[in-house]
Amino acid sequence: MNGKDPGANQVQRLLDELCTDLGFCLPPPEQERLRQSPPSSVGAFADAVFAAEGMHPRLDKQLFRQVCERIEQRIGQWRAANASTRARTSGND
Repeated sequence: MNGKDPGANQVQRLLDELCTDLGFCLPPPEQERLRQSPPSSVGAFADAVFAAEGMHPRLDKQLFRQVCERIEQRIGQWRAANASTRARTSGND
């Protein structure tokens, strides 16, 4: 994903949220695949989630938008956390 890729734990938390909040409870092999190699963009990640559920991503535009919004929200948090970590470590030089 743009910037530093999220860790497997961060991706798993996102997948857990997508399951709990939006009903996208992916099979374990699909979860593992996304944890190991998360797609590089919000749209690609959402497409992968829909495909893993056997759904066409553009048939329910509102649901697709909700999934994208959740992914974008998490990416923003990951970026903020990465920036905070970089700021702390660069101050220790």
